[in-house]
Amino acid sequence: MPLIRLLGLVLLLTGATIANAQDAEVAERYQLGSGDVISISVFGEEDLSFERIRLSDAATVPYPFLGEVRAKGRTPTELEDLITNGLKDGYLVNPRVTVNVLEYRQFYVNGAVSSPGGYSFQPGITVRKAIALAGGRTDRASNTKMFVNRDSDPEGEQRPVSIDDRLQPGDILTIEESFF
Repeated sequence: MPLIRLLGLVLLLTGATIANAQDAEVAERYQLGSGDVISISVFGEEDLSFERIRLSDAATVPYPFLGEVRAKGRTPTELEDLITNGLKDGYLVNPRVTVNVLEYRQFYVNGAVSSPGGYSFQPGITVRKAIALAGGRTDRASNTKMFVNRDSDPEGEQRPVSIDDRLQPGDILTIEESFF
């Protein structure tokens, strides 16, 4: 009996490790956009560090010496590099810049759910979890007609999703009604 419990614990920890690695990979590839809240830290330079900045509608950051810095579509690492290179150009000798995402922009759930609206994104959120956040399905909700509009899709095309698909910040999840 103890061997079975130990095996179960190993499988549970392996699954958690894989999920954490996937979430870390998503966070590493995450592209900044309008509504994200970030921090920018420049080691030893308080005047160039910001604890909390919400990206503008154009996903820019007003930054000393550099003006409006475009963050849209960049990863936090790419934004770090951009600011680092800008500060190296005549302002600091060896700037060490860190950019962290404090709050991700919202995703949205609409259609046949109890409480449609915008919800705070967390890495790893699935369609199932989003439906739970939105108060669950209504009595008429379809179990199969679920669609997502990706914020990152320039075509704005609605695509079918399954219950365990992961969502991204800015996504609009629609749960259709079923008539049977």
